[in-house]
Amino acid sequence: MVSGDSKSDISFPGIFASSAFAACFAEVCTIPLDTAKVRLQLQKKAVAGDGIGLPKYKGMLGTVATIAREEGLASLWKGIVPGLHRQCLFGGLRIGLYEPIKNLYVGENFVGDVPLTTKILAGLTTGAVAISVANPTDLVKVRLQAEGKLAPGVPRRYSGALNAYSTIARQEGIRALWTGLGPNIARNAIINAAELASYDQVKQTILKIPGFTDNVFTHLLSGLGAGFVAVCVGSPVDVVKSRMMGDPSYKGTIDCFVKTLKNDGPFAFYKGFIPNFGRLGSWNVIMFLTLEQAKKFVKSIESA
Repeated sequence: MVSGDSKSDISFPGIFASSAFAACFAEVCTIPLDTAKVRLQLQKKAVAGDGIGLPKYKGMLGTVATIAREEGLASLWKGIVPGLHRQCLFGGLRIGLYEPIKNLYVGENFVGDVPLTTKILAGLTTGAVAISVANPTDLVKVRLQAEGKLAPGVPRRYSGALNAYSTIARQEGIRALWTGLGPNIARNAIINAAELASYDQVKQTILKIPGFTDNVFTHLLSGLGAGFVAVCVGSPVDVVKSRMMGDPSYKGTIDCFVKTLKNDGPFAFYKGFIPNFGRLGSWNVIMFLTLEQAKKFVKSIESA
């Protein structure tokens, strides 16, 4: 588990199942904010002459309201199926492997608090490995979320998640499912390290303060800290990843970065920062609270 302890007290299948369940539960609760974040990130500056030239989406709540009004409430959960596919694979692997990888880096005879640098390295490693497996689910999720309201008679690009996987593989080739893998590895390795290492470190620090115990309040504070650090660190790569997955015209990571900087300015890399923090902050709180309880449940079953 993500904690100050150097050894996990439940099996890997147990921690994998707990991690996947916690990540999926958090996904269901917060995906409307993720949909708003994707729409805001993919929104480019209006070109002169494009009608009024005002952005369609403004702010997190405004974007949520616009999508719900124009496309229906269910549209806020667009991408939930591949989102759950992603969290089962990505969430289970990145969180489940964190303790074993951390223990591998410090050695089995290590005693005491694990250094922050080792926690960060373990987070980078598990984030990169997990998203390399789960990238197709991320691509399909972004493609489904990016599709807005269509004109009457215009068919949807994909009828659903499974159709999207097969259509992309058939029309663009199997390798297309790993589009944006470079920025996605960068984003997820960085954000995973920021989330898990900061949660680990904040929780470890809080537990050393007199009066604090390993309870829900400590988990809540640690989860909020993890979400804030993750957004500050990962927002620029997140924007590049969303743009590359939503718009195939970019030639690569550098091309996307340069064009975004040139056309939209440096603040574009923090576009959707508030919804991103609303999403990641709440996601981390829900995920870590659920994970801690799921782990206790699994431990009680395994020790019975």
